[in-house]
Amino acid sequence: MNGKSGVSMFVLFRVSKKTVWFGMVAWCVALVLFLLHFVTSTVKTDAAVSEEPIALPIIMYHGLSLNPAKQGKYVISPKVLEADLQYLKQNGYTTVTMAEVIQYVMQGEALPEKPIMLTFDDGNYNNYVYAYPLMKQYQSRMVLSPIGEAVDRYTKLGNCEVEYATCHWQHLREMQESGLVELQNHSYQMHSLSDRKGSSKKATETAEQYRLDFTNDVKRMQQRLLDELGKEATTFVYPFGAVSQESVALLKEMGFQATMNCESRVNAITRDSDCLFGLGRYLRTSTPDSATFFQTIFS
Repeated sequence: MNGKSGVSMFVLFRVSKKTVWFGMVAWCVALVLFLLHFVTSTVKTDAAVSEEPIALPIIMYHGLSLNPAKQGKYVISPKVLEADLQYLKQNGYTTVTMAEVIQYVMQGEALPEKPIMLTFDDGNYNNYVYAYPLMKQYQSRMVLSPIGEAVDRYTKLGNCEVEYATCHWQHLREMQESGLVELQNHSYQMHSLSDRKGSSKKATETAEQYRLDFTNDVKRMQQRLLDELGKEATTFVYPFGAVSQESVALLKEMGFQATMNCESRVNAITRDSDCLFGLGRYLRTSTPDSATFFQTIFS
């Protein structure tokens, strides 16, 4: 080996040694970055899991009437609703929709400090006449769950009798476009006590018969909402609060992200999506006054 070859091999050895050294450093840096990412992700996950549940009261309204003779368990005066909205504003509560609650659970979007949800079942025309203007006046939001068959029927008839008619599709469209009213699924024509209680399973039908009847009805309402309002519902509101054990899996298969019943309790909202199924609600009757009603819930 001549001197020139020796020098070349020495240089090559030095270069190789340097390359190996840089490779080891790069590998160590990559390992450290991976460990940091893993630890950070774990801490974030643990933090999310350990977050305190958010208390979410949901209020369930139905009809509104100026006639005292009509007021009672399921019908209240517009003045009672206005007093409720005033009380909530004065006490720092913010009305939220299901979209916001779902975004909190699924995506971590923040909720207001004191959230509350106002729901209106059945889609009575008086909701459009009395409740909707109050939502605009107080910049509050509501979740409205109409009965699909009734909406189709009253839209076709053109009936706008404030005491008993159902909203027409154009009323629902106007309210949705305001950003103050969110529409959800209350079944197409299972809001009945004739052969079954609401959308619950009949004692005499098989699981497959129930699957067929239930999914056909709910999907029909989803399609009507999509056709008329441009979007499907995310939440199924059980008619009469009648829940069948089989319905939960069916609703999840259909893509629903939440359900509501009629159990009187405050909901604990977490980052676990299961907390969205079986949300309880407090029925708002014509009495007592707003302070007494809400203090009973909040105490």
